[in-house]
Amino acid sequence: MLSRQFVRENPEAVRDAIERKGVTGVDLDEILEIDEEWRELKSRGDGLRHERNEVSSTIGDLKQEGKDEEAQEAIERSQELKDELQTVEDRADELQAELEERLLTIPNVPHDSVPTGEDESDNVERYREGFDDLRVDPDDVTPHYDLGEELDILDFERGAKVSGGGFQFVKGDGAKLERALIQFFLDVHEEQDYVEVAPPIPVNSASMRGTGQLPKFAEDAYRVEARQEDDYDDDDLWLLPTAEVPVTNMYRDEILLDDDLPLKHQAFSPNFRREAGEHGTETRGYVRVHQFNKVELVNFVRPEESYERMEGLLSEAEAVLQRLGLPYRVLDMCTGDMGFTQAKKYDIEVWAPGDDMEDGPDVGGRWLEVSSVSNFEDFQARRAGLRYRPERHESAEYLHTLNGSGVAVPRVMVAIMEYYQNDDGTVTVPEALVPYMNGQEVIDGHEPVGESAVGAGEKE
Repeated sequence: MLSRQFVRENPEAVRDAIERKGVTGVDLDEILEIDEEWRELKSRGDGLRHERNEVSSTIGDLKQEGKDEEAQEAIERSQELKDELQTVEDRADELQAELEERLLTIPNVPHDSVPTGEDESDNVERYREGFDDLRVDPDDVTPHYDLGEELDILDFERGAKVSGGGFQFVKGDGAKLERALIQFFLDVHEEQDYVEVAPPIPVNSASMRGTGQLPKFAEDAYRVEARQEDDYDDDDLWLLPTAEVPVTNMYRDEILLDDDLPLKHQAFSPNFRREAGEHGTETRGYVRVHQFNKVELVNFVRPEESYERMEGLLSEAEAVLQRLGLPYRVLDMCTGDMGFTQAKKYDIEVWAPGDDMEDGPDVGGRWLEVSSVSNFEDFQARRAGLRYRPERHESAEYLHTLNGSGVAVPRVMVAIMEYYQNDDGTVTVPEALVPYMNGQEVIDGHEPVGESAVGAGEKE
């Protein structure tokens, strides 16, 4: 969240951020009015408290001097001041709570370098990698969802039967490939000095609020329903939408030391998202699903180093695609497409040649976002109480947080299945993954099982 002082002193910058990010439902003028009334009440309360202390201090002296009538008047005045002060403080507390809730609805202010735009069409492509010598022609590529079923490594029908649309089984060599990717990602990032953590999968509302998922994105999350017979705080839980949530909140309401920074964590986790509001977008196959695996990179840094670290984080996320030999591009996200919490954001999009989309690259195929590298500055830190002490004798300050996927597993699998596809319908395993596949160099699929896998006449 933005600090109350920043909002108060920079209303036009905040108003501009709300407009440029396309956030609706925020009445900044009303927020400023609430803040002004709160400050007036606090000032009035300080005055009443001071007056009451002065009156109270005279009561003993008046009694000693035998001025019982004046002492009684002072007692009565002290009680009046106490009652008035209580009324003022109660109202100030109400405004304080309302103000805190309203501040949570204000988006982060974009960095000066962020391009202005309304939607994804206004994002700026920084560069592409890996397009000099493409190994496939998109016209000859079978989309991953068809190939996955032909090889019997992706099973969407049975996934929907078990859990509903947007869920799937990944089978045999497909599951093996996914597991290989996860371990490969973790090993690469360990080389980059990331400390691995295995986070809890359910997270509480305070954690979701700390990273900005609440209240803005509640409809996208899966909530764990409370037991009807109980009213335990343990039931205030959500299935994590990204490991960013638990890892960032590891140090919530703590003070780190300057020597701790920069602090770099990586975490593998399954992730759960309803993808509410995404109707009409591409839903076929393993691209937009409700449960998916991902390795997340989270950085805690000194404020003055955060933008240099952001470039480093981008390079660290790119490294896995480079080692896999997958073509990709990097986008500088515009204000209208960068999200509520970020001050600046890069997207890494891998090239998947299996579907020729209208908004795809000029070489055919389509782009799949596999990582968003984001600098939140102190936006999340203020929500989560993340601070550090520059020197042991100095006051604690809010640090900056950054994160990026390192990277999303399903879409990288899609890219591998389509980019490393062979004419005979097999898939070559990228060289970097062969050791993680126990030496297996080609995925040639499995024989399907069940009566539906063969013709009715053949079953006899």
